[in-house]
Amino acid sequence: MTFLAETGSGHVIAMDGAPDGGGRNLAPRPMEMVLLGTGGCTAYDVVLILRRGRQDIRACEVTLKSERADKEPKVFTKIHFHFTVRGRNLNPDQVERAIKLSHEKYCSASIMLEKTAEITHSFTIIDDLAA
Repeated sequence: MTFLAETGSGHVIAMDGAPDGGGRNLAPRPMEMVLLGTGGCTAYDVVLILRRGRQDIRACEVTLKSERADKEPKVFTKIHFHFTVRGRNLNPDQVERAIKLSHEKYCSASIMLEKTAEITHSFTIIDDLAA
């Protein structure tokens, strides 16, 4: 139950299942990869939007918490995105706008998942005065 997937850009990713399903727990589950990709997609958008808005962003982390349906197909039913954005003098309104634009316009992955899941988001700004 371990699989290697090759992306269109030539990268290889391993996936595996849980031991109770025949896997050996050697790599992320395929549905975890869906969340990983969605988190990466939206974080990319947020950083790009903030940079274009001349915000001094230094880092962006996004933590996703999700719930799935109890019965097959076990689609995601709720996904919460929490962004931790580090930078200097970041404008909270611009951070919120960047997150909203990503989820409503640019992040194809979260827009697809919104078809089955209730999507929510929050954010924390850390002022990076030491940098």
